[in-house]
Amino acid sequence: MKKFFVSMGLAAAGTASLQAAYAPDLGPMSASKIWNISATLRGFYDDNYDTANNYFNPRGSYGVQVSPQLMLAVPLQQTELGLRDTYTMTYYQEREELGQSAVDQSDQLDFWVDHAFSERWQGKVMDTFIVAQQPELLNPNGVITQPYRVNGDNFVNTATFTLNTDWTRLFSTLLNYQNGFYSYQNNGATVADVEPTGFPFFGTGKGATLAGLLNRIDQTVSLDFQWHVAPQTIAFIGGSFEWVNFNGNEPIAFSPLLPSLIYYSESRNSRSYTGYVGVQHNLLPNLNISAKAGGTYSDYYNDPLSSPSVTPYAVVSIIYTYLPGSYAELGFNQVINSTDVVAPTSPTGNGTIALSQESSVLYGSINHQITPKLLGTLIGTWQYSTYNEGAYNGQPDNYYTVGLNLSYSFTPHFSAEFGYNFNDLQSNINQRGYSQNIVYLGVTASY
Repeated sequence: MKKFFVSMGLAAAGTASLQAAYAPDLGPMSASKIWNISATLRGFYDDNYDTANNYFNPRGSYGVQVSPQLMLAVPLQQTELGLRDTYTMTYYQEREELGQSAVDQSDQLDFWVDHAFSERWQGKVMDTFIVAQQPELLNPNGVITQPYRVNGDNFVNTATFTLNTDWTRLFSTLLNYQNGFYSYQNNGATVADVEPTGFPFFGTGKGATLAGLLNRIDQTVSLDFQWHVAPQTIAFIGGSFEWVNFNGNEPIAFSPLLPSLIYYSESRNSRSYTGYVGVQHNLLPNLNISAKAGGTYSDYYNDPLSSPSVTPYAVVSIIYTYLPGSYAELGFNQVINSTDVVAPTSPTGNGTIALSQESSVLYGSINHQITPKLLGTLIGTWQYSTYNEGAYNGQPDNYYTVGLNLSYSFTPHFSAEFGYNFNDLQSNINQRGYSQNIVYLGVTASY
């Protein structure tokens, strides 16, 4: 599989075994063994398990997490088949003492097929299905659109299809299609729920649901034209089209400017067109750089009060392997993403709602093999996001994560780990921000 971004919350730790910000490709484990089974047991303390704002007196809890994993990788003559399933059960002592549901359950199922049709045609299909409550798993593409823990069975499915074609020795193309499906259990809002008391008629004021705000199908197709200008350098130019279709079918806000206008989920549908140029270059055998930059034109065609926007686009990645088993990574993404905030403007404003966010994400990691048996991992992210339209137009959110993990392998089949995670959301929106500290100790057995 391609390398993918992993946030460092405890749920992600259970699913991804606290690895670096990018995970290495999952190739065959050995010629004689195509399967692997492992199980991790962790004890932890989480000082804000519900990701609550400090105004609401966050509660902490001791807990236990159990996470078994099954992986299959089947290499064939021209094809590789892969399957990985990770189930995680997390128990919170404090919730049980309060008479609440004490257990969170999540599952992540990954499936991939690599196939070489010929020496010049290679295809890949990948699919990841997740059911979870934690934001680290419900935002799988590395950009946080909804930063809170959410009760219920919430589903995310990401399917990717890639075709790489070498037309000549110097020219190739990369065609990619990605389909993201998001479904939250929190639903059922009516018009009365999103109306404020007294305008235009008395309502309950409960607000929009997450299903109404974030249930969506996000489709992107891209095509890159690549020139192999040197043995270690590929230059490319490309473009992509993204269509975000919100399908919650619920009211999400009213317009203070036009009292007869009620915004529904589909009001935030968008079409985005991105053009970019880029380069991939191996400066050294152990130093790889990939960068692309351009711009994105976005049209929110269902909102009569919005105007199309043009925003910058960038993806940068640097990977440096400085010792066997030790490497560092640094990356930056500049993208447009969905948001759980709707926030219509006041009657004196232009009447719009928050349509999306423009996010800058800086991430880095160091994986250091301290001794042959002791591995240290340090990763961090900073996401700076500003709102597009609505009452908080141009206002920033800052989301920080830091993860530290030490893993000691007693034998090839048994290891122990200690770790610390810090998550912090700072926002100009009243009572939106929070901070969270998690400390854990665990053991893993594999076969």
